[in-house]
Amino acid sequence: MARSTRFGMALLAFVGLLAAPVAAQQVVKENVPGIVNFAGVETTVACGGPIKPNGVAELKKRGFKAIVNLQLADEPTADIPGESAAAGAAGLNYVHVPFLMASPDPTAVDRFLKAVGDPANQPAYIHCGGGNRAAGLWMIKRVLVDGWAIDRATKEAEALGMTNPAMKTFALDYIQSHSR
Repeated sequence: MARSTRFGMALLAFVGLLAAPVAAQQVVKENVPGIVNFAGVETTVACGGPIKPNGVAELKKRGFKAIVNLQLADEPTADIPGESAAAGAAGLNYVHVPFLMASPDPTAVDRFLKAVGDPANQPAYIHCGGGNRAAGLWMIKRVLVDGWAIDRATKEAEALGMTNPAMKTFALDYIQSHSR
């Protein structure tokens, strides 16, 4: 009897360990100097809005390896050359994948997935003008690459900053058309 009880307790502990990574994926919003709308998921990724030079230094200090910028060059808060230079000076990889929500380009999503899937870019700070596009593309990655259920990925994306219904619709359509 004691043996079966120990087995049951060991099995319960093992199942608990398997569930821990699922429960541990909590979005944490912070006020980070030089970064608008910073929202992180453990050490995996952070999404948010534009970065100022002191924000790039803060990302480096926090262990980020890359910045993935989804802004168009003509957005009011975008400074592609300045941000790229600051990232290079800090030793961070810089990936620019312009993504326009008004006419989303699926090839931009493909480039985004390649960039965030590259171990040299992990962990990455992914940003746009406010965090909506960054969180929406991260949702796509969670479902297609990480194998998450759509409802779980949607909850995380909403907590990270996906607020626009059009972004959610685009993400869901992209997921559906690229599911295996």
